Amino acid sequence: MIPLDHSTVGTEALDDTACPPVLARTILKDIGRSNALFGGRAAVTWGVRRLLDGIRPGTRLTLLDVGAGAGDIARAARRAARRRGIDLIAVGLDPLREAAQLCREAGVLPLRASAAALPLRGEAFDIVIASQFLHHFTRASAVALVRAFDAVARLGVVVAEPRRTEAAAAGFWLASLGLGFHRVTREDGVVSVRRSFRTAELRRLLADAGVSAVVRRRPGFRVAAYWRGHHADR
Repeated sequence: MIPLDHSTVGTEALDDTACPPVLARTILKDIGRSNALFGGRAAVTWGVRRLLDGIRPGTRLTLLDVGAGAGDIARAARRAARRRGIDLIAVGLDPLREAAQLCREAGVLPLRASAAALPLRGEAFDIVIASQFLHHFTRASAVALVRAFDAVARLGVVVAEPRRTEAAAAGFWLASLGLGFHRVTREDGVVSVRRSFRTAELRRLLADAGVSAVVRRRPGFRVAAYWRGHHADR
């Protein structure tokens, strides 16, 4: 079991699997819209495309999205792969029932489970992605999660997070007002940014987890990283 202790910087509604279903679904759909508009999807697909470099058209690969939410990130990754002629079978892991339902609606295979106990053997998937997930946890838990992702992925891993700046927090609040996001989504979005990482911080966390990653700022106040698996060339 991976020790998953939540961040001590504020709380978010989706930290609690007992979040009321209607509220959880609303927040997840708001996050999906935010990902489309503010760079969340693009940050992950940037890394996925790097991992797919050199993969032949016609290849079939598997992808695990940890903390899949509404399944929109996994669906975007699948589209990016399809443009290269690669068939990416996407599985969305999330403990929330509402997330499983939204993943299914997005055409992503749902796996309702906690990342604390990935119910998977080593190198069970070709690619593992985790978007806006690590910041929910303490640094020690995030390091343990990265090590688990690395063990599960054959080809490589992509992680992406909000980049922690005051401008990002204020910008999300103002933009979400205009977009009509739920009040809880607005509040949680600000907490999410404040819990998250600066570029150098994410780089140090990944190094402490024992992985050699490419870490970059991405548009929309994002920071993303990817690294190749130990047997990527097999």
